[in-house]
Amino acid sequence: MDSRVSTQDRTARAGARLARRALGAALAATISLGVAPGVAAATPAAPSDAEIGAAQQSKDAAARQVGAITARLATAQTQLDAARAESAIALDGFQAKEAQHQVASAAAEAAAAEARRAEAALADSRAQVAEFARTSYVQGGTSPGLSAVLGAGGPAEMLERVALLDAAGRHETDVLAQVTVAQERAAAADAAARTALTAAEVLRQEAVAELAAAEQLEAGARAQAAALATQQAAGQAQLEQAQQVLLGLEGARAAAQQYAQQQAAEAAAAQRVQQEARAAASSSVPTAAGVRGTSAAHTAVSAGMRWIGTRYAWGGGSLRGPSLGWGIDDGVVGFDCSGLTRYAYAQAGIDVPRNSRAQYASLPKVSRSALQAGDLVFWATDTANPATIHHVAVYLGGDRMLEAPQSGSTVRATAMRWSGYIGAVRPSA
Repeated sequence: MDSRVSTQDRTARAGARLARRALGAALAATISLGVAPGVAAATPAAPSDAEIGAAQQSKDAAARQVGAITARLATAQTQLDAARAESAIALDGFQAKEAQHQVASAAAEAAAAEARRAEAALADSRAQVAEFARTSYVQGGTSPGLSAVLGAGGPAEMLERVALLDAAGRHETDVLAQVTVAQERAAAADAAARTALTAAEVLRQEAVAELAAAEQLEAGARAQAAALATQQAAGQAQLEQAQQVLLGLEGARAAAQQYAQQQAAEAAAAQRVQQEARAAASSSVPTAAGVRGTSAAHTAVSAGMRWIGTRYAWGGGSLRGPSLGWGIDDGVVGFDCSGLTRYAYAQAGIDVPRNSRAQYASLPKVSRSALQAGDLVFWATDTANPATIHHVAVYLGGDRMLEAPQSGSTVRATAMRWSGYIGAVRPSA
């Protein structure tokens, strides 16, 4: 879920590809109708001024149609990218709330345990008071000391009994004080447990709301993608129609020449694509010597590269590897962007936060000019506001990176993107 190269450039190239396909189809139809197998096409008659004027008008109309479709495609793609970025931010917020909820739940459990201990102490103190009351009843009163003193055999025995009675009185007072303290402690612990549980429940509700919002945003993004596909189909049909008009006016021979040129250009382009693919494949996995920085960064890069081709799972990724996703990717096993970066550095013995905004906020920053393999790179909808960060990847060096892009895709090594780039951090620093 991140910005790509210029949306206008991408849609312009898509429109050009559609136009070439439509042009090729129309030319093939014209040649098949006008030229018999093994026989050269006849030279077309020179068009009149009126025909030339009509051809120019058709070209202008086709150009306007192509321009309008390209603009609509660019707008739809921009909206799709924005929705996906907002969805990623909402997912990040959900993960943060989940972490807070876990802390609050632990505090509630600790408070509940304290309340149970206080209740046990209170019960023990109450038992001591009951024993004191029973003894006093058996002795005929709560102050049997006088009869005990008067029954002494002599002055020495009397003094000894007085000392013992004084100690017993102090013990009884201590027991009553313990009862009071235990009652207060139990009440305080119970109140703390209730407060912690209430806070935990509030955080849980906030987390659920964050997740629902993220799911709604992602569903909207997918609906926009479907609408975009429909617009592309409509645009292709319009382009094909415009090219048919142009080809009919230009003549079969000129069309055949253009077709041959186009075929040669497409063959050359295909060869270039194959060459670029081979070059990318040979450089996509950095060797140990090619990874600069610390051994921890090297370990993290190697650990992440092992999972190229693994499915993206919204909310997926644990310290041990891919895990089940949430929401719209429920049941999908894989990584999301921050799940992949957290896993990679866990293999190097470095603990980083679960979500992308927390990773950016808590780790040492690195300037763009000082980027090294293993650094984490981030994108945001507003590059002046870290709160809008929606994507993170592992920088590989040589203007390449490793990322879990978005729902429906897989982990990949690809060219570094600078549009929407907000900064980088170095977990191994």
